[in-house]
Amino acid sequence: MEHKPALYALIKLHAEIGGKLQANQAQREKLIEDMKHVEAVLHLLEPGFNARAISIKRRNNPNPLFKRGHVIRGALDVLRTATAPMSAEEIALALFRSKGVEQPDRDDLHRLYGAVSASLLNNKDVTLHDGRPRRWTLGK
Repeated sequence: MEHKPALYALIKLHAEIGGKLQANQAQREKLIEDMKHVEAVLHLLEPGFNARAISIKRRNNPNPLFKRGHVIRGALDVLRTATAPMSAEEIALALFRSKGVEQPDRDDLHRLYGAVSASLLNNKDVTLHDGRPRRWTLGK
């Protein structure tokens, strides 16, 4: 393998295109063509290369409003000021409002709900109350 940097970049590109293929059914035909072109270049550089061994990768889209680690800090701040147990959705809405977003997009709300819920499950300083939806308070 004398073209290691090029092969590495092409393998990474192939994996990312595969991830996009799963996520974007509308652009499926174009992405399939892009993937075939990348495979052709891989076979030009390394004739015996097996493109089927490349696993599909999907890029994570970070939330532009909340940097890494800021969701749990914000959720704990919301719970500190709360007068009653709150659900993860209510906490997510409060976090959006703290950033100036009154009506968040449904997908954005769903993603932030998941981040808040996962963060609270992994935090030992919060208490989970019985019932549905799950409700949280700060402290034991």
